[in-house]
Amino acid sequence: MKKLLFVLLALGAMINFSHAEMKCAAGKCGAAMKQVGHPKKMMKMFQAVPKGKATLLQEGKAKVFCPECGMTLPMFYKTNHAATVDGKVKQYCSIHCMVEDMQKGSKLTNIKVVDVTSLKFIPAEKAFYVVGSRKKGTMTAVSKYAFASKAEAAAFAKANGGKVTDFKGALEAAKAEFAKDSKMIAKKQAMMAQKGKMMYGKMCQETDKKFASTAEAKAFIIDNKLCKGLNGKQLQAVGLYLKNR
Repeated sequence: MKKLLFVLLALGAMINFSHAEMKCAAGKCGAAMKQVGHPKKMMKMFQAVPKGKATLLQEGKAKVFCPECGMTLPMFYKTNHAATVDGKVKQYCSIHCMVEDMQKGSKLTNIKVVDVTSLKFIPAEKAFYVVGSRKKGTMTAVSKYAFASKAEAAAFAKANGGKVTDFKGALEAAKAEFAKDSKMIAKKQAMMAQKGKMMYGKMCQETDKKFASTAEAKAFIIDNKLCKGLNGKQLQAVGLYLKNR
C-alpha cells in the first residue's frame, strides 16, 4: 500500500511539472514555477531601478547605454556617474567606467553621481561614498555607493558593511583596483562576445558597419531592427561581438 501511494505521489509530481513546463512555454513561467516550488520572481539587483525612475543626462541614440562598456544604465543606475567631456555629457554605469575614460586621457569636469536614497544626481565632490559594502558592485569586486548625507552613508555602512569616505577616497580605490577589475571584466566580455557571435549568426541580419563602442553597436541593432528576439543580456553579447570583431 505504501509503495502504491509513493508511485501515485511521484506520478502526480511529474504531471504537475509537465503542466508547469507547458505553461512556461506559453509564457506563464511565473505561475508555473510557483506550482513546482520555485520563487515567483527572480532576485532584483540592488543597483537596478525601473527605466522611468532613471535620469539620463547624456543625449543621442545610445543614451541609455554606458559609453565605455555598453551596459544599460537603468540596470546599474545606483552606481551611475556622469561628467562633461569635450563639451558633452557622458553617463557611466559605474565609477570604474568613468576611470576607464580618464585612463584614455579624457578630461572630465562637473562630475556627478547618483544618490542612492533620492536617485538624483548630486555633485560627486559633495557625496559620501560607502566602499566595500556587501551590496554587489558594478564592474568591480569592491562596491561603491554614494549618498548626499553622511548620516545616510553611515547607516548604509552599518547595515551592509563598508567604509564611509569621500569622492577622492572612492576614486583612489577605483584607480587602485582598476587593473584587476579590468582583467576580470575582459575575461567575461570575451566569453560574452563568443556567445554574441553565435547569436548574431542565428538571429540577426548581416552588417559590415564598424562600431567604436558596444553602446553604438547596441543602438544600431535597435534602431535598424537588425536582430529578432534578443533579450537584454543577448543584446549586450551581440553588441560586444560587433564592436570587437
